[in-house]
Amino acid sequence: MLTIRFFSWTKVLCATLAILFSFSALASYQVVDSEGTKTLNKIPKRVAVLNWGVAEQVIELGITPVAMSDVKGYQQWVVKPAVPEGVIDIGTRAEPNFELLAELKLDVIFIASPQKDLQKRLEKIAPVLYYQTFSEDHNNAQAAITNFLRIGHVLDKEKLAQEKLVQMKQKIQELKEQLDAAYPNGKPKVTAFRFASTTSVYLYGNNSIPQYALKELGFQNAMIQPTTQWGVTQKRLTDLKNIGNGIALYFLPFPQQSQLNRSVIWNAMPFVRDKKVASVSSTWSYGGAISIQYNAEALASSLLKLAGNG
Repeated sequence: MLTIRFFSWTKVLCATLAILFSFSALASYQVVDSEGTKTLNKIPKRVAVLNWGVAEQVIELGITPVAMSDVKGYQQWVVKPAVPEGVIDIGTRAEPNFELLAELKLDVIFIASPQKDLQKRLEKIAPVLYYQTFSEDHNNAQAAITNFLRIGHVLDKEKLAQEKLVQMKQKIQELKEQLDAAYPNGKPKVTAFRFASTTSVYLYGNNSIPQYALKELGFQNAMIQPTTQWGVTQKRLTDLKNIGNGIALYFLPFPQQSQLNRSVIWNAMPFVRDKKVASVSSTWSYGGAISIQYNAEALASSLLKLAGNG
């Protein structure tokens, strides 16, 4: 009788342990970032984002971060998607407010390569997920798309992420067709850049989001640049003469526009004399997957205006 009772209790104990392990498995949530597979204890709801490129993707997926870095800077440089109301500004991207982060009871903190050196300190506050989109060792645009899907999975928004990528592809194709019609005799070469000052520029070349967007729209670069981590190469303003008969597009914001307009060097450029230059509305060139669409839309708008169709 004792033996029977022992085996009965053993069966109950085994069944109970099996149930507990089952619940434990359900409670864990496997995700992937640029460091590999990680385990969270649940689908995160309270998230902080310390990088604009990742913040853009989180917001794009319909999630309002509890906190993010430099909200005002994002609103000036990134613009879209707009920051929802109620998001706490956690400080700069390089030096976030650790004390405030610790008070927010976060489920996860998202970072990218510019915040990598902060990771160990941040892990004392909440689990950290790291997404490296920009590297000279891979295709940045493809990495942006991969990371967007990974972030979608983390937030239980993978289906929405896939839908947005399909919509982006369709939108860029529509823009390409409009530009094909606007330039019926063939598309000119286009060079995109940002001003570093009134005497130097950051040229977008291979591995940059703007250049990828231009390529998808059917344009070639007049000043091909080497592959770099961020897809940019700094050049002197005088080097822009190599654009030749092509089109020059520069991204806003640029607070020194009035000084530039008085520059003898700038006004001597062939594209300035021939009115083949235009500004591009503020769009972040170092963002996630959907920033490809935002760059394509902003670039296409400027190109259509130059063609007389905008």
